[in-house]
Amino acid sequence: MPPEPEPSTLESVTHSRSLPLAFLVDGDNASAALVGEMLAEAARYGSVEVRRVYGDWASGKLSSWRPTVQLHALVPVQQFTAVSGKNATDSALIIDAMDILHGGRVRGFCIVSSDSDFTRLATRLRESGMFVVGIGRAQTPPAFRNACNVFVATENLIESHEGAHQPERTRKLPTVAAHNTLVPVEATGSRRAATEAFELIEKAFDSVVGEDGYCHLAELGNALLKLDPAFDPRTFGKSKLGDLLEAIPGKYELQRPPSRTSGAVLVRRRLSGRS
Repeated sequence: MPPEPEPSTLESVTHSRSLPLAFLVDGDNASAALVGEMLAEAARYGSVEVRRVYGDWASGKLSSWRPTVQLHALVPVQQFTAVSGKNATDSALIIDAMDILHGGRVRGFCIVSSDSDFTRLATRLRESGMFVVGIGRAQTPPAFRNACNVFVATENLIESHEGAHQPERTRKLPTVAAHNTLVPVEATGSRRAATEAFELIEKAFDSVVGEDGYCHLAELGNALLKLDPAFDPRTFGKSKLGDLLEAIPGKYELQRPPSRTSGAVLVRRRLSGRS
């Protein structure tokens, strides 16, 4: 039997791969270039059964979305802008989300937007027992990020979209719409240092450590997301939580199962003087 793969922080959340999800995109506030990566993120938590993107398709501002809509089988939902400066798209998405909720077809939602206006929607869905994933820019207001079970920054999806082999200086960044103006997604060239994650990891570790001084890596990942739904090892340049822990000098050590065997990965604080 092959060894059990080490879970990343995002993969450590208790969920079912068959969990039916609704994937709802605020087309005025998201990047068409990253939809493939966004759907892949959603698929880590379940099966995407409903795929919709909202906006004023008659205005021409969403022309970049048209190839993406066809490629990923998204359903475009038209919402005319009746009054300049008012965002009717948000209201249409929220109304549809509540209809889907009461229809009983799904058990989770993926809301793609960097708009804090969806904060109450996320909390309402969670109150109804839904699993909520948010996807948006890193500077998305904390209110919306913390209202989700998991929040994924689009900046952490850029590298997989462009390819790690492509030089940073030649990389064309995807754009997102902000207040009807397309702006480039911020580059992730300078990742945060691994040591910056230490304080939060310590709090999470203390909440799950056993009397023997060990905790399961997956349990630690769950605890981190409870403290900060936007926590992601990729923010610190690591694809997995275990790699991030080992990148913090002298703080943690991992005990992995023997090669070719299955089992949990255990974590403990590194003992003083141990190299």
